[in-house]
Amino acid sequence: MEAITFKLAELELAGLTNFSLSSPLENNKPVLLFIHGWQDNAATFSSLWQRLEKDFNLVAIDLPGHGLSQSRSGDNYYHFFDYIDDLHQVIMQLPATRVCLVGHSLGAIIASCYSAAYPQLIDKLVLIEGLSPLVEEAEQTVERLKRGIKSRQQYRKSSERRKARAMNSFTEALQLRANVNDLPMTCLEPVVKRATIKRNGLWYWRHDQRLRCESLYRMTQQQAQAIMSSIEAPIYSIVGSHGFPQLRDDPQDKYKLQQFSQVVIVGGHHCHLEQPDTVSNCIRAFISLERD
Repeated sequence: MEAITFKLAELELAGLTNFSLSSPLENNKPVLLFIHGWQDNAATFSSLWQRLEKDFNLVAIDLPGHGLSQSRSGDNYYHFFDYIDDLHQVIMQLPATRVCLVGHSLGAIIASCYSAAYPQLIDKLVLIEGLSPLVEEAEQTVERLKRGIKSRQQYRKSSERRKARAMNSFTEALQLRANVNDLPMTCLEPVVKRATIKRNGLWYWRHDQRLRCESLYRMTQQQAQAIMSSIEAPIYSIVGSHGFPQLRDDPQDKYKLQQFSQVVIVGGHHCHLEQPDTVSNCIRAFISLERD
């Protein structure tokens, strides 16, 4: 995979690809666009690329504030819907009329919403440990607003302290991330390499600390269902046996999905890191099946 930069209207996103974005595709292989989860980056899919690059045109991005991408401007925060706008600007730069989206966690939610808004641009949808927008009861709207603003106030008060936080070695950063995700360090090494920077002998996280601020609003179940039921592309859900249980709670009926299938594999929320052979085989079979 080679490094690429996507120039959006307000910022630049870092990416990786195995084909040229500046000329027409020289093969008829499907284009798979990978979207990572919260505080991850494009490298979370590196073990899948090794297994898929012969069969597909692959491209992945670091979302704003993640990995090697630019952060949002200092007077802005990370509104969920803005990611969908970012994704659209990326897709408009690809030399393909239709793409397949592969999203993990937050990336899966972004992919779902985008597919509902732009069905003509999406062939298939692979959602790993993620599905629909997060929802809350309408009665919680005011409390959500208050919590979101409070989290921003706390960020502003502690921003200088957060900037000063440092780690003594890459191994320390890797161990911290492994502890948080409850995964072996070997699974996370590519992710942590792309997520850290070394300055004056110390290691720092690259991601924007504003990512930790809570959302000021969430959708209701009715709104989420309206989005999910509008998706025309076939949806393939890959979930871990020890991942988020709500993802296995009959989502097709819950969200009135048009074309939906799901597989449960051994693993947790990052099952694609734990079982790259299984997940890559699932993706290959699903894309090939839909093309036949």
